[in-house]
Parts: sequence; structure tokens; C-alpha cells
Amino acid sequence: MSLTTIQDAASVQKLLYTLAATPFCYILYQTLHFLYHEWTSPLRMLPGPSKAHPLLGNFKSFKQMMDDSAIANEWRVKFGSVYRYRSLFSHSQLFVGDLKALSHVMNNNLIYQKAPFLLSHMERTLGHGILAVELDEHKKQRRILNQAFGVAQIRLLTETFVEKADQLRSIWTKQLVQDNGESRIDVCPWLRRLTVDIIGKAGFDYDFNSMDISGKPNELMEVFTELLHSPNAQVQTGFRLVQSMVPILGWVPVPGTKAFLRVREKMFQIARTIFASSKESNAHEHYAAGKRDLLSILLRANMSPDVGPSFRLTDEEVVAQIPTFLMSGHETTSGSVTWGLHALSMDIAVQTKLRDELLALGTDNPSMDELNALPYLENVVREVLRIYSPVNLTQRMAMVDDVMPLGKPFVDPTTGRVYESLHIPKGQMLHIPIDGVNTDPEIWGEDAAEFRPDRWNDLPAATNAIPGVWANQMTFLTGPHNCIGFKFSLVEMKAILFVILREFEFLPAIPKGGVHGTGRGFNHPMVAETPELGSSLPLIVRKFVRA
Repeated sequence: MSLTTIQDAASVQKLLYTLAATPFCYILYQTLHFLYHEWTSPLRMLPGPSKAHPLLGNFKSFKQMMDDSAIANEWRVKFGSVYRYRSLFSHSQLFVGDLKALSHVMNNNLIYQKAPFLLSHMERTLGHGILAVELDEHKKQRRILNQAFGVAQIRLLTETFVEKADQLRSIWTKQLVQDNGESRIDVCPWLRRLTVDIIGKAGFDYDFNSMDISGKPNELMEVFTELLHSPNAQVQTGFRLVQSMVPILGWVPVPGTKAFLRVREKMFQIARTIFASSKESNAHEHYAAGKRDLLSILLRANMSPDVGPSFRLTDEEVVAQIPTFLMSGHETTSGSVTWGLHALSMDIAVQTKLRDELLALGTDNPSMDELNALPYLENVVREVLRIYSPVNLTQRMAMVDDVMPLGKPFVDPTTGRVYESLHIPKGQMLHIPIDGVNTDPEIWGEDAAEFRPDRWNDLPAATNAIPGVWANQMTFLTGPHNCIGFKFSLVEMKAILFVILREFEFLPAIPKGGVHGTGRGFNHPMVAETPELGSSLPLIVRKFVRA
């Protein structure tokens, strides 16, 4: 054997040893780094569940981890409004339900930001849009997008909300005629179709025709169903989050990868088509002046002479807003209306009182101002969004060391020391329980979990301390990252309820206790006995006969 051959073999052997050692060194480094932070953490005295699994933390299964909002709120009853638990890879999570602490966190976005792995996950899913950026990039995008979500624009779009809801009313009316006046309808997929058509027309002046099921299957609805509503969607999303947390795992073909890439490409193909069409039509000044959709307003705002070149969004950044609007815009509202119909079906007295108010309005095509002037409709919408928040949690990471004030001091049971604030180390993850705050008995009273719209006529004083941009609740967050489209969503929700409640009565098709939420992410109903269906809410629907 020649000397060259021996040297080549040695080089290959050395390379193989290096490749084999790299994962080991990576794991060793991460383990030592984790142990050091645990041993030196100023939060180690806080209470919380024990017996953490090295991979799953305090959760019994990966599926349970994906429903960590419900589990974390159960722990809150036992450990209080601020405690520590272990999440994936036993990483420390700080549950923050203390209102003073939450106000501090949500209004200090220089200190508390979305974790890099969450930003990476959002960009991988939706592109470089408003949900995937922080600080100056977030300010730049938000400055332009704010002009599309003003009250004046939403006032003009209310007619579109009503028009699309009328289409769904007609479809259900035909079905009731065929079924002799009463049908068992799974309202969940229908309301998703409705809100996709609304965001298509109001958002982009684009007709998705999702409610037309007479022709070929609708590609967009297939995309969203596979990505968000299939039985395995939640777990597959969890796997992608793990890949974002540990980039080296990006090479591992986790379940659902091929489907995700196919779905993402189809979503962006649709987005690029919409963008090209809108950009071309808005290039004609006379035509563009009358366009009301959000994308046209965004494009005009982006090209305004008042906006300097460095503050304008690139074409790719504009394109990324389209899947962001599509997904977050239709998923949140459809889930909220679905939960609203569930709550109304379980309380016929509330449903009747609301319908009476809606019927008293002497028009079939109400304006935004007329909808907003209906007090009981406002109460019902607030109560639905309080109990069934469209997104049940959010997370933040401390980017630097900080001191977080507490409204309710913590007493260390071991030393008796009283803590009126907590030292938060750099890198600490915070769990922000949106649904937990919205249904906390210490804030709302003992009936906090009950659906009772009349509570909004006399709120407990403690609700004034909740850090929220709307209606004494955390549903739409607060601070620089509050939900940019919440006013759009509220009027849309009211318009849909206005149209369908004047026409139909809704009764439960599933026994009480048989419907629960889908867990982490967008909160949709799911029937406990048929989890294989994914998001679902069958209701008995009847034609309402006016006296």
C-alpha cells in the first residue's frame, strides 16, 4: 500500500472521528451550560412541579406538552401566580400570572422579546412578516401596516363582512329546507371558509370562493386544514418548534415535514399571485384610488412620498404579510365565532336576549357604528373572547438581566424571606397565560369560568390592573406587540353573529363537557369523542321563526 493511500485513509478516519465527536461535544456543552444556569439561577427558590424528565420536563408526554396552557393553569392553582416548571429538554419556564409583573414584561419590549427560536419558527412558516421580527424591523413594518387597520378603513369594510356572512346564511338555509327545518351542522369548517373569504375580499380584493363546494376542492382550505386542523397538526407543529430550538435537528426528517413544505409552498404561491395582481392594479392611480382592501392601502402607504426609502417594506416583506393576514386573520375570528355559537347554544336565555337586540335594529346591512352601538352584543363578544381567547398563551425571553416587580410578594417557605421583585436572568423564558389571566378567580370572582355576559355591566375593580389593549383582558395583548388587527376582528365577529343569529337558532349536538379546546396555538373547539376529526363543533341548527 502506498504512502499516499495510507495518508488518505488516515485523513478519512480523522474526519469520521471528528464528525462522530461533534454531536457529543454539542450535547456536552449544552448539558454543562444548562446545569450551570440551573445551579446559579436566582429563581431556584420558586415553587413548581418536581420530578422533571430530562427530555419532556414536567410533562408526561409530548402531546401533553403541546397543551401546556391547560396544564400550566392547573399548576397555578397549586403554586400561585408566579412559579417555575420544566419544558422541553428540562428548560426553565417562568409562569407569570402576576398582573404587575405582566404589565412590566409586556411594556418593556427592549428587555422581553420573542425568543430567537420562535422568530425562526414564524419566519419558516409565514415568511419575514410582522410576526417574525422584533425592535426596529417590527417598528418599520408596524408603521406601514397601521395605516391599513385604521377605524376609517374598517368602517368601509363592514359591508363586505355582512355580504360574506349573508352567503353562509343562504347556504345553511338551503340545507335546512332539504332537511325539513333542522340540521346537524359542523359549524367549525364552515366558519373557517367564511372568514377565509372575508379576509380574501377585505384583505386583498381577492375571491377565494371557499364557501363554494360545488366545484373542485379549494386549494387554500386544503392547505389550512392540513397545516392547522388535521388530527396530527399540533404535534407536527411541536416537532418543527423543536427543530427551531435545536437547529442541528433541522436535518432530521420529523413527521409532517414533506406535507409542511408542500403546504408552505402552496401558501406562498397564492401570496405571490395576490401580490402581483394587487401591485399591477394599484399601479394605475385612477383605479387604485377607489380600492378599499388592506393590501391596496398597505401598498399605497408604502409608496407614499412621506415614507423614506429606508422605512419602506421590500416586496418580499409585503408578500410575507399575506400569509400572515390569511392565517392569523381568519383562524382567530373563525375560532372565536365558533366558540361563541357553542356558548350561546349552551345558554338559550343569552342567545334569545342577544337575538332580540339584533332583530330590533331596523336594517339587514348594519354599519360598523350601528354594530358597535349594540350593548348586549358588545357584552357577548367580550365574554366569548375572555373565556375562549383565540390564542391561549404567548412567550417572552429576557434578553438581558432584569428586576421584575411583583404585585403580590412571594414568601420563600424555606427562609421566610419576602420578595417584592424577582431577578430575571438573561435567557429566561416566560410563559404568559392569556387564558389564565382572563379566567383567574382572584381577578374575576368565583364564577370566572362561567359564560356570563352581564358581568360586563359591573366588573370587579381588580380587572383594571390587567395589561390589555382592549376590554380589561389580555386577549389582544398590550404594548408594542398588541394585535394589530383586533378592531378588524371585532367588527367582523359582530357582523357574522348579527347575520346568522337573526336567521337561525343553535342547540347543542354534543353533551355538556364533550367539547374542549385544541390546546396550544389557535384555540378551536374539538369533540372529545372524535379527536380524529381535528377541529370540530357539530350543532343543531334550526330556522328561527319570527313571531
